[in-house]
Amino acid sequence: MTGIIGAMTREIEGIRSMLKDAETVKIGPMTFTTGKIGNEPVVAAVCGIGKVFAGICAQTMIYRFHPDRILNVGVGGALDPDLQICDVVVADFVVQHDMDTSALGDPKGMISGLNIVRIPCDGDLAEKIRLAAADAGLRVRNGVIASGDRFLSSAAEKQAVRETFSASVCEMEGAAVGQVCYYNGVPFCVVRSISDGSGDGGEMDYFAFCSVAAANTEHILEKLF
Repeated sequence: MTGIIGAMTREIEGIRSMLKDAETVKIGPMTFTTGKIGNEPVVAAVCGIGKVFAGICAQTMIYRFHPDRILNVGVGGALDPDLQICDVVVADFVVQHDMDTSALGDPKGMISGLNIVRIPCDGDLAEKIRLAAADAGLRVRNGVIASGDRFLSSAAEKQAVRETFSASVCEMEGAAVGQVCYYNGVPFCVVRSISDGSGDGGEMDYFAFCSVAAANTEHILEKLF
């Protein structure tokens, strides 16, 4: 079974509509939808915005549904100026740009307990997703995706995260899902469609292009499964 997590309804509603024999399971305030895409059993959920909600959702999904792998999908902001709106970035690694115990001598972004900065995605899964995106006719590349509980809207903030972590994309959930999966030994990958550019005023592009960018995920899943 493949688990799919998105932060917002608009990032998951199209996936839910793809599911055959769909059933819903409510666990606390979160709703999980099971079914199949092609022959692949899938469980999909909207986690909510931010790292805490994402972590809660991922851990609940693992405990209740025991997925073989988890995909965190959705939209993100470009840190790399070469990225264009609706490009797809498949993560090789995820980082938490707002995790900072450097005052204790740690590198920025180090996750205490795991003692790593860059959480590795599953390489085989990332390559399958990259090939599926290319087969769907999308512009796709691999890179580091940076998560934090802040919407980075200024060019200066984005540049700082890019320089510190060699990151291509910023968003607010992927590295939390990654931390939970890594901790539980569940293969995972994070995929982001670019909804806003690397300059200032990203919130305007985000709302204008979110639905278009989110549709990329559906095209990828059609090819993947």
